[in-house]
Amino acid sequence: MSLSVLTLVRNRRAHLENLMESLRAQTRLPDELVIACMQDAVEPDLPELPFSVRQFTVGGDALPLARARNRAAGTASGDTLVFLDVDCIASPTLVERFEEACETERGLFLGEVLYLPAGAVTRPLDTAKLDALGVPHPSKPAIPAEGMRPEPETGEFWGLSFALAKATWTALGGMDEAFTGYGGEETELAARLDEKGVPLWWVAGARAYHQHHTVYSPPLHHFDAILTNARRFKHRHGRWCMDYWLGQFAEGGWIAWDRSCEDVEVLRRPTREEIEAARQPDDVRFS
Repeated sequence: MSLSVLTLVRNRRAHLENLMESLRAQTRLPDELVIACMQDAVEPDLPELPFSVRQFTVGGDALPLARARNRAAGTASGDTLVFLDVDCIASPTLVERFEEACETERGLFLGEVLYLPAGAVTRPLDTAKLDALGVPHPSKPAIPAEGMRPEPETGEFWGLSFALAKATWTALGGMDEAFTGYGGEETELAARLDEKGVPLWWVAGARAYHQHHTVYSPPLHHFDAILTNARRFKHRHGRWCMDYWLGQFAEGGWIAWDRSCEDVEVLRRPTREEIEAARQPDDVRFS
């Protein structure tokens, strides 16, 4: 069986090169890396890898995350698809463990992600160092020590690092391209897992390390996209997604909203100063 690793990039050249370097060290090399560039041009002069690297551009000023993932999956030649966020570095067994999972069960498979502090990544990559410095996201459940564990709550789907058979991706219909900009497209896909009978699994040994980037809390720099996509999800599925962020926006006085609302009322948009004030110091790893 063939396997493709897929990633999206916009202005993350250094992170992309680290991701590529981690794929070079895999116990099971992927058959190809597919890069969807959400920018005007593909990345020039990328490092050479011992497998095929293909890239293309996906236009749009707003982050076309769903469209880029769909294009990457449609372009990929692999029977197994491993979606890896450009901010991620793969541990050496990530590809191997995801492939074993996809060959063992039908479903969508999630791996552990450890968040790194600023300045943690050096060359050559040192996974022992990354293991020591990385911390799990506090909202995520513990990963099984070995094997796989089913996850009954499909809302736990996490788009940073996941894998599935290409046939399963096709059966799900991919991601909904009506979701543009930041937020909601992954939750919308998760909402279709149950109706399509696609189980969710946690996989041991498929660890990734999230490279540090600036965090905004609340994410006011994505204010408009979050509201638009939250409304779209509510209209489609009858419930709200991104509740945590909507709650933060409401507490800050930017919107009137609670979970019983049928719509969001915008009271005022965040100012440039408020957006900058939401920017967190470098020791903050996640929102």
